Amino acid sequence: MRLVLCGVRGSTPAPGLDFVGVGGNTSCVAVCHGDIQPPTLVIDAGTGLRAVTRLMGATPFDGTIMLGHLHWDHTHGLPFFRSADHPLARTRVLIPAQGEPAIDLVSRFMSPPSFPIGPLGLRGAWSFENLEEGEHSIEGFDVLAREIPHKGGRTFGFRVSDGAGSFAYLSDHGPYGALGGGPDGWGPYHEAATALCEGADVLIHDAQYTVDEMERFASFGHASGEYPVELARRCGVPRVLLFHHDPSRTDSDVAELEHSLRGDGPPRVDAAREGMVITLT
Repeated sequence: MRLVLCGVRGSTPAPGLDFVGVGGNTSCVAVCHGDIQPPTLVIDAGTGLRAVTRLMGATPFDGTIMLGHLHWDHTHGLPFFRSADHPLARTRVLIPAQGEPAIDLVSRFMSPPSFPIGPLGLRGAWSFENLEEGEHSIEGFDVLAREIPHKGGRTFGFRVSDGAGSFAYLSDHGPYGALGGGPDGWGPYHEAATALCEGADVLIHDAQYTVDEMERFASFGHASGEYPVELARRCGVPRVLLFHHDPSRTDSDVAELEHSLRGDGPPRVDAAREGMVITLT
């Protein structure tokens, strides 16, 4: 299984010279079977989704996009995904079930007057479906979906496995603001989070704020970098990728945060950077 990080920023894109090294596109991870296969599973559809077209080459997309939730920074790449806006493409979009048809929820942010066309105005075969918590088989991957705390709509984290490797993805996760300080003051290591992480080879996790910023931004629904590092240690995950970087955090700021969270032992801690490729075997 091969992962390509196509967007690692949170909240809003961050253009400019100070953000080139980490990347300014918002959340999107492409998942492929093997080293040479095009992606068939994409997690989140931020502006990083445009980069998936480069991975496809001339091949129309044939796969599934799973949305962790419906905030703008995770959805506004959808109408700009050229490999899916193609007469021969097949695109299945899964969103956390929240009491309404999926197509109605997507149409709220993608329709006139907010956008020129609705989701069914895209070319190719598109379907929009609700996803419930639990275990699923999606595009040849085993996927566990669990609800995690994040402000403003139902939010899922995922664990994805192909039988040889697995990763956990908790992009927007706010345990501190929703559940209190927990044992370390960063939020509790609650059951849904540990269930997603146990057995994973890599944890891709929200690290939008520093500990010093958390008190001020607790209600925004994000985590500090210390939380995923300790979560990974408790669950035996050997590698952490700090994800969903704040749009004001420059390349040097991210490098400083990355350095401050690296210890002598596991887990290995890296800042997620746009274009990173991770192979799990």
